[in-house]
Amino acid sequence: MEYSPAYIRSRFPALAAGAVFFDGPGGTQVPQAVLDAVSDYYRSANSNEHGLFATSKRSDEIIKSARQAIADFINARSANEIIFGANMTTLTFQLARALSRRLRPGDEVVVTRLDHDANIAPWLYLQEHGAVIRWLEFNPRDCTLDLSVLEQVINKKTKIVAVGYASNAFGTVSDVPKIISLSKSRGALTFIDAVHYAPHRPIDVQFLDCDFLACSPYKFYGPHVGVLYGKKEILEELSPYKVRPAAEHIPDCFETGTKNHEGLAGVAAAIDFLSALGEEYGQADNPAFAAYGPGRRCFLKQVLAVIKNHESRLFLNLLAGVRKIPGIRIYGITEPERIEERTATLSFTLSGKAPTEIARLLSEQRIYVWEGNYYAWEAMRFLGLEEKGGAVRVGLSLYNTEEEVSYFLAVLQKIVAG
Repeated sequence: MEYSPAYIRSRFPALAAGAVFFDGPGGTQVPQAVLDAVSDYYRSANSNEHGLFATSKRSDEIIKSARQAIADFINARSANEIIFGANMTTLTFQLARALSRRLRPGDEVVVTRLDHDANIAPWLYLQEHGAVIRWLEFNPRDCTLDLSVLEQVINKKTKIVAVGYASNAFGTVSDVPKIISLSKSRGALTFIDAVHYAPHRPIDVQFLDCDFLACSPYKFYGPHVGVLYGKKEILEELSPYKVRPAAEHIPDCFETGTKNHEGLAGVAAAIDFLSALGEEYGQADNPAFAAYGPGRRCFLKQVLAVIKNHESRLFLNLLAGVRKIPGIRIYGITEPERIEERTATLSFTLSGKAPTEIARLLSEQRIYVWEGNYYAWEAMRFLGLEEKGGAVRVGLSLYNTEEEVSYFLAVLQKIVAG
């Protein structure tokens, strides 16, 4: 069946208001199915877990269902490798703290200047335990990691390599398989921040063979919940910080306090929503998906391929239009033939106008975009943009349309013209 943006949009109540939501990299809108799942939780299952009564047992099943849903989404071996938390940032701090117990003074940790600070700051604190931080820099011309020095940065002293799958600021998709492969050969653990990658491309943690991976369902049409994947055998070796009566087994021992049960109900609903789209629009006979077998795992890989194609078509039009506007500088990959190396996220600055002014003027025309540093603080400082207010960020999602791109370009041209 041919992809229908109109049908997709009809499933998202917020879109009926008429605004153009190009703010997806900061969080997407949610379909009615997610709203219903959260509301239904409060009506029929509102209770803490592990009780002997009906609502508590329903909560247990919802948590179990959400774990399996995320395991299917990223192709984890087991639902017990899925940890939930308040957000990716909190989970990363928690994991870094647990991993600090394995470090000795002089051990090295690699981070990149291209990343969101949630995948930098938690690792910088390991310096308190004697760790040495090594930086993998990026090329300012196209905002891609400088992999020419990878073998010098990752060495036999390296214990942890933390890298983003895709840049939330510039859309760059990094060669994570190559980084993981080299890290493994040096005996280092790998942590992948897939928060910006997950809404746009399929993830397979077994194929990647990463040790940890984090993502955020609110970036792919779900509630505000954080997700951490970890290989079972490594998680079982760690001693997370927790209250004493809490469970000793994984994944529960990593989940401090009461979980966001209603949010987890929405997470499972978001995954099922995507899976249903994959069943409807995917290419079931494509041999690339055969390894995932029938069912939800296969449908999820199919829908992400469909989303990627849809967003790429829109993005090429967006990129071509923005490049024609005088005074605009685009940060990141701009060659159309390199579309595979980036997500449908575009950051730019305009000569003579601050990013906040552009975002405000766009907002007045009901076009919602982000401006600033988007917590990619190191990247913005490296490019000399932090002191200038950062950049304007436009992000495309599965529900955006050609008409919205055209409208945005027309409004932006008027802003430039003054």
